[in-house]
Amino acid sequence: MKFGIERFIEDPALRAPLAGRRIALLAHPASVTRGLTHSLDALAALPDLKLTAAFGPQHGLRGDKQDNMVESPDYLDPRLGIPVFSLYGEVRRPTDAMMASFDVLLVDLQDLGCRIYTFITTLRYVLEAAAQHGKAVWVLDRPNPAGRPVEGLTLREGWESFVGAGPMPMRHGMTMGELGHWFIATLGLTVDYRVITMEGWAPDAAPGFGWPAERTWVNPSPNAANLWMARAYAGTVMLEGTTLSEGRGTTRPLELFGAPDLDARRLIADMRRIAPPWLRGCVLRECFFEPTFHKHAGQLCAGVQIHVEDPTHYDHTAFQPWRLQALAFKALRLQAPDYPLWRDFAYEYEHDRLAIDLINGGPALREWVDDPESKPEDLEAITKPDEAAWEKEREPHLLY
Repeated sequence: MKFGIERFIEDPALRAPLAGRRIALLAHPASVTRGLTHSLDALAALPDLKLTAAFGPQHGLRGDKQDNMVESPDYLDPRLGIPVFSLYGEVRRPTDAMMASFDVLLVDLQDLGCRIYTFITTLRYVLEAAAQHGKAVWVLDRPNPAGRPVEGLTLREGWESFVGAGPMPMRHGMTMGELGHWFIATLGLTVDYRVITMEGWAPDAAPGFGWPAERTWVNPSPNAANLWMARAYAGTVMLEGTTLSEGRGTTRPLELFGAPDLDARRLIADMRRIAPPWLRGCVLRECFFEPTFHKHAGQLCAGVQIHVEDPTHYDHTAFQPWRLQALAFKALRLQAPDYPLWRDFAYEYEHDRLAIDLINGGPALREWVDDPESKPEDLEAITKPDEAAWEKEREPHLLY
């Protein structure tokens, strides 16, 4: 099985159209070859490629920022002497000066398969800039570790943000290369775009169901520590908009959640009572943890860990992380109607809208949780049509 970067390096014919052109790379810490060489170093070693710049998304090109929403500066790469521009610093979109530094931008970003993950927003922004400046964009494709399943409400018009790149559900089930085609079609862009496809990717194959079992996992962002996190992330990312800890400051972030005043045993029991089908495909375990930083730092939290590691318990087609996490919020709200669940703070440079609404691309999920009369079937009634529509919309853009 080969990722796009490996095919690009191994086959000179794929690189031939780049002869004499200035090349930039957009990458992050997980942009590595099968041998774990960073893509920037691997490309720099090719004598027929002229690297003139590099770009880093959120958390940096090589991984310089641990916590969430911490900016990275521009700098000169100490080995190659080329500028490294930050697309999560003073700017989110590449400037005219940045765009002038190259002719073709290679994008080699490992995604997690979730709308909230900012790398896909960065892909949209560079495609828009490339269309404006007459530049080419090539995506060196990588797997979607969450696989093909689709889940969640579609982002509503007017709710676009840096954590909401466009009208797609929370779990989109596409690769970065495929998303590029979708962005171009949806936004009506005219841009020289190519995808260096993977070879042998089988997104429905066990045990990885999107992530090839033979490949080493490298964190694409500091708190994306393993495949299990990637599987749960389309649900647990919503915790960023709540007062509950998502496990930042522990060794299993975004696989668990909790708070000092949570009755985890009761919460799990109520979740099983309210909507048992939403808990299929995984195992929930009552646990205790003490974050070393971030929410509830230094306090013992009662919590719930979502286990999707054991192949005897994990069911890829049945697991619904977005519904599971929504159900946890609903159970907590029914237990404690006045619980201060929603976190009111500036989230990804948005100051006038609740973070939970930005994350979900609209207020519908929060309103369902807060309505004491709403039932699981009410959320299903607005979510299933969105999911079905996305399955149809993405079909023409699938490459595998």
